[in-house]
Amino acid sequence: MTEKVWLSKYPKEIPHSLTYEKVPVQRFLTRAYEKYPSKVAIHFTGRDVTYKELYESSLKFANYLLRLGVEKGDRVAIMLPNCPQAVIAYYGILYAGGIVVQTNPLYTERELQYQMADSGSKIIVSMDILYPRITKVLKETNIENVIITAIKDYLPFPKNLVYPFIQKKQYGVSVKVEHKGLTHLFTEILRTSEALPIEVPFDFEEDLALIQYTGGTTGSPKGVMLTHKNLIANTMMCDAWMYQCKNGEEVILGALPFFHVYGMTTVLLLSVMACNKMVLLPKFDTEQVLKMIEKQKPTLFPGAPTMYIGLLNHPDIGKYDLSSIKACLSGSAPLPVEVQDKFEALTGGKLVEGYGLTETSPVTHANFIWGNRVKGSIGVPWPDTEAVIMRSADGEILPRGEIGEIAIKGPQVMKGYWKRPEETAMSFVDGWFLTGDLGFMDEEGYFYVVDRKKDMIIAGGFNIYPREVEEVLYEHEAIQECVVAGIPDPYRGETVKAYIVVREGKNVSEEELNKYCRQHLAAYKVPRIYEFRNELPKTAVGKILRRTLVEEEKQKMNELQVK
Repeated sequence: MTEKVWLSKYPKEIPHSLTYEKVPVQRFLTRAYEKYPSKVAIHFTGRDVTYKELYESSLKFANYLLRLGVEKGDRVAIMLPNCPQAVIAYYGILYAGGIVVQTNPLYTERELQYQMADSGSKIIVSMDILYPRITKVLKETNIENVIITAIKDYLPFPKNLVYPFIQKKQYGVSVKVEHKGLTHLFTEILRTSEALPIEVPFDFEEDLALIQYTGGTTGSPKGVMLTHKNLIANTMMCDAWMYQCKNGEEVILGALPFFHVYGMTTVLLLSVMACNKMVLLPKFDTEQVLKMIEKQKPTLFPGAPTMYIGLLNHPDIGKYDLSSIKACLSGSAPLPVEVQDKFEALTGGKLVEGYGLTETSPVTHANFIWGNRVKGSIGVPWPDTEAVIMRSADGEILPRGEIGEIAIKGPQVMKGYWKRPEETAMSFVDGWFLTGDLGFMDEEGYFYVVDRKKDMIIAGGFNIYPREVEEVLYEHEAIQECVVAGIPDPYRGETVKAYIVVREGKNVSEEELNKYCRQHLAAYKVPRIYEFRNELPKTAVGKILRRTLVEEEKQKMNELQVK
């Protein structure tokens, strides 16, 4: 056991330890239905879905899966944006005893084929407009059945929208006749199946609820095995952290995609566990988000820094009433201090930075929403969570103030990587999960992320942490977004390069930024190259893809060498 010095900073309302109910994740939907059957569970662009409708639809879906031969432990993939069907499918798979495999709707055929083959998914649930892509990978996977839906079942599309592969229409969804045997229609399932309760043998500690794939920035994506215990523990921790929120009364804005573990826990699972309403958006669009906040009055808005940055830079943000927002927990990437200050001043709510990984369900640390906050810090570990700074080369736990790798223990830490026992073993040292992030802990127990171990820049023998440089750049009034990366340099090994998106209506030159950075950074940390762009590459959750930019630079160098 480590000394949890941070516990002395906890507000009295947050317990140091929680008692976790040993029930499957789907039991919380059953309870929400029993307690609030007529309460709105989901709002989706003009339509409300009650907890009764959600519960019964999920059971209908589960019973249909059983008819298709799904057995306990079978993997079922969901390839949908945020919509009611995604929630129904998620809980339906769990009721049937299956394991959810979340899949990004933007995946290419190659990415989809890899994930389906690696997970061994037997069934995939997706949209009709993605159906042609799915059919092209069927032969190279274990998929036996495809369930398709049209988002227009809940969201009226423009009348002139035409799906090019339509051959037969039924309940608003189109399928190819030659795939009729293995293709099933979501609306038909809900129309014909029965909402019969299902009891599946259950092991709280061992049974998987989810296989969530990592981004794969260091190789092929790995399937993270998350148990029912992992997900319930992290969701209950989240609920305890937001102690001023009242269960059954909050409205959570679901702009984070559910195929990202952060959106799944802080929106999908937390909403149902706390019997709240979730307002779903199929994609993040700044104007749509602003309109939704004004109309639906969400009180909680989990997000990523790029989301808050996008809203702050919307030219008409002053026209919208955002005062309903009580709390925002930011994750997936570092939160610039300037963004935190401006967003809080604008909304009157609290915006704090949290930290976690797919492997930890995902949250391990956060700043206190209504307590002592330390700007620039990721906060302190959540209840029942231990964290240390470790020298990963030999497993030595380092003293406060020294930089090393952040290591975690807790009930939210994954069971391991799917079918990768060797990589699982390499990710743990004496029971501590190695995060791959470099950081330190201060004297009061607050943790700081310096950078990803693999993102650290080594230029001329100096260690440079991109986040430190980015924090300085974000304080410049002309910069909307930025990312710093180490690009290959034949002399220094690596050179610091900054990619910049300039705020609308502002101008700044490379010379100005160079002078500005030299005022705030040691000379060896100052970017040697600045590249101005209209936008930066991002994941679906809005995390800037630093590695993509580095790969672009390497490709340019290879092409020059060939010439």
